[in-house]
Amino acid sequence: MPGAGPARVVPEGRVSRLTREGSPTRSGAQARQAKAGLASSCLDSSQDSLQHLPRIQGVQASSGQKQPVSRMSTVSQSWVIPLTYGLTTLELTCLFMQFSILPYLSRTLGLDTVAFSYLQTIFGVLQLLGGPVFGRFADQRGARAALSLSFVASSTLYLLLVAACSPALPGVFLLFVSRLPTALMHTLPAAQMVITDLTAPAERPAALSRLGLCFGVGMILGSLLGGTLSTAYGTHSPVIVALVANLLGAVLSFTCIPTTTKGASVDTQAPRTSGAKASVFDLKAITHLLLQPGVLPVFLVKVVSGFPSGLFMVMFSIISMDFFQLEAAQAGYLTSYFGVLQMVIQGLVIGWLSRHFSEEALLQASVLVFAMVGLAMALMSSVFHFCLLAPCLVFSLCTLNVVTDSMLTKAVSASDTGTMLGLCASVHPLTRTVGPMLGGLLYRSLGVSVFGQLQFAVNFLVLLVLWRKPMLEKRDKTR
Repeated sequence: MPGAGPARVVPEGRVSRLTREGSPTRSGAQARQAKAGLASSCLDSSQDSLQHLPRIQGVQASSGQKQPVSRMSTVSQSWVIPLTYGLTTLELTCLFMQFSILPYLSRTLGLDTVAFSYLQTIFGVLQLLGGPVFGRFADQRGARAALSLSFVASSTLYLLLVAACSPALPGVFLLFVSRLPTALMHTLPAAQMVITDLTAPAERPAALSRLGLCFGVGMILGSLLGGTLSTAYGTHSPVIVALVANLLGAVLSFTCIPTTTKGASVDTQAPRTSGAKASVFDLKAITHLLLQPGVLPVFLVKVVSGFPSGLFMVMFSIISMDFFQLEAAQAGYLTSYFGVLQMVIQGLVIGWLSRHFSEEALLQASVLVFAMVGLAMALMSSVFHFCLLAPCLVFSLCTLNVVTDSMLTKAVSASDTGTMLGLCASVHPLTRTVGPMLGGLLYRSLGVSVFGQLQFAVNFLVLLVLWRKPMLEKRDKTR
């Protein structure tokens, strides 16, 4: 038959079986029509598969693991993000509990002011060095490992502090040794990585700003619980509570947080340039991120613009006692006032502003308000004046941190967001490391007004640079 020959070369399937087993009266035209239908359906199926191929390959490339490809579902994101906020609040509460009792514990162990400043400097240096390394570890090992490591390090610190409270043990030695785990205590950057991976670029500033709400709650609850527990049950009681809470946080992180959140975001990141996976301590790979297009200018603005206010905050306890003439209880009320302002501004105000204004506009606004607040700080003469300026100062600090973190994580690939956030987390420890010496020298030589003058001058220059060279436009052109 004329149609029998061509029917035999069709791959085994429904049409080939029909042509071999169908009616003997079937014509060649009917067979060719059946083959055409099969070819059309195969072509449609192939096109549909090709349409999904780039998305699947993107997920595989971002995860960097040989496993079945699957995106994190919306239901999963709905509980991972709130859990991350809760774990962050828990860790920050314990951290401020420690801050509230550490001066009294050091005094009980016989440390003077100079020795206590050494203790604080060690804390700042270790956080400075550990931030980028921890961020790279989070990129390579995933969110679960990063959060769990941070809580285990915190638990080790509180365990050493509990041992330092024992009269039978060398308390001063254990107190200094307890600073060593702080190099890996970076729950906030780990939480920022999870939020960054699970949110789209348009939602990222608002999502990151809600971590400020966690910070404010932790500051208020930690200071309140630390003072209350130490007064009622002794200096060691807040440390024991913090130890138990951090062990609970480690368990929740290890059992409830996904192994990795990479590839769960729907945003389009810049291509990864770091190549094959290297060591966690590869400083060349860490610093290479700063040389990527659109990264270094934003990072410099983050460091330079916030440095003068960071110096003021480092010296704030001394300024409260000497210049404002505040007692310990009044200084605690002022700290709580800062916590409430941060809760409201970073948890609510910045999220609303990010939905109506661009990141470039918010960055310029934060630098402008920084300059205006600095000019007013140079003229303030009482704590009442400072309380009036505090909302604007907190707005500038929170907006600068949230916007620059969001811009920097968008400028690097999704596989490098943890390292980038680790670099961002090192900015504040850098201020705490050099701040006591430099701030003390400026305060003794020129008084409180020098901090306002320095803040105004630095941020005025930064604002001129931002107006002349918009950073977002440069980043868009390079990408």
